[in-house]
Amino acid sequence: MKGLDLPRDGGGRRRRGAARRLAAAGGAAAGLVALTAVLVPARDSLSLASIVLIYLTAVVIVAATGGLPVALAAAVASDVLVNFFFVPSFHTLSVENRDAVITLAVYVAVATTVSVAVDLAARHRAAAVRSGVEAALLARITETPLEERPLKAVLEHVRDTFGMTGAALLERDADSEHPVAVVGDPPSADPALSASAGEHLRLVADGPAVFAADQRFLTLLATAAARALQAERLAAQAARARELSEIDKLRAALLAAVGHDLRTPLAGIKASVSVLREPDLELTDAQQTELLATVDASADKMSDLVENLLALSRLQAGALSVHPRATALDEITAAALLHTAVPPGRVLDVDVPDDLPPAWADPGLLERVIANLVANALQAGPPDQPVHLHARQEAHLLRLRVTDHGPGIPADQRERVFAPFQRLDDHTTHHGLGLGLAIARGFTEAMNGALTPTDTPGGGLTMTLTLPTAP
Repeated sequence: MKGLDLPRDGGGRRRRGAARRLAAAGGAAAGLVALTAVLVPARDSLSLASIVLIYLTAVVIVAATGGLPVALAAAVASDVLVNFFFVPSFHTLSVENRDAVITLAVYVAVATTVSVAVDLAARHRAAAVRSGVEAALLARITETPLEERPLKAVLEHVRDTFGMTGAALLERDADSEHPVAVVGDPPSADPALSASAGEHLRLVADGPAVFAADQRFLTLLATAAARALQAERLAAQAARARELSEIDKLRAALLAAVGHDLRTPLAGIKASVSVLREPDLELTDAQQTELLATVDASADKMSDLVENLLALSRLQAGALSVHPRATALDEITAAALLHTAVPPGRVLDVDVPDDLPPAWADPGLLERVIANLVANALQAGPPDQPVHLHARQEAHLLRLRVTDHGPGIPADQRERVFAPFQRLDDHTTHHGLGLGLAIARGFTEAMNGALTPTDTPGGGLTMTLTLPTAP
């Protein structure tokens, strides 16, 4: 709450108060002298009561502007002036008339009473203003939800409101206190402000001393600081709990999927090699070729698995190297399809013109993205339906659409398929680790592109890869 001006004490305030009182005293003295100079020529035409009322008005003005001490001094000084200049015999302090004595005595009593009343009214008005400012400050602090109320912001309110050089929230352990949060100067051994903020917590601030009334307000701010600390700690605990929960889910999915995807190719390699090494078996050339093909395919699966895991780790660690350059989309698509295992009987309908402008992309990453999209489409689509690859230029963008005619993905599940270790059917593992689309989107975004899933007309899923054209 920067800028809120609450009443302050301390060296600065005392200096300003003394200066105001001195100025008020000087002004009162000059005013009384000027008023006397104006009234003396007219004293023969004015009654003593009228002159006393005029001076009383001046004293009230002094009380309202200069405070009680200056007003009392003005009341006594004006009484002396009235006696000296307006009560016979003139220019002496002796009073010959009993009525004049009563008038002067009553004047001093009334002036004193009025000065006290005016000062009390001013104090009450200042207290009301102060309460309003305090209420406004507390309202601004408390209207913010706890989870959005930083502890340091509350400490800044304390420091700025009371004109301190620093504020801190201290926490007490077994035998000492240590700061939980600090704003401005670090806390000293003897702080100017100190208020309990709850069990084992204390709000302190260094700077000028404050009035006793400010201690109540400070206690309210200390409570707000304690609640802000509690909210921050609860939020940190919740975030940590969510993080641990995600790690546990990730670990469980990884163990389940990797366990299957590693064991399956390893089992194929082990079985094939064992048969090939069996001395008592006489294998034909065709049988040996088939077993070696099994070893080769299983090794490829394991290599793909390791490569996917490494790619995911680079993405999550932010360590992916991207080297974009002008890249021919038709050439990269052909290279990706060359390294994609297409099941026998499956059809790929490729429409990627060779006259498209080059894309601004990393060739290696782009090849991997296209290969993953095609592999996912082949896996999702039915065996008797083709997978379509269709590329066109739209303004300064290239869009490659990979379309299948499988079951598709519900709209509320589309973002889920881009999460690691997620598949449409999480109860089975024969479809792999579920890393293909996660890696495809990560690589695409690293190249300043976008990967968007939409429905295929007639059923299925269309993955649209969008890349900028080369400058």
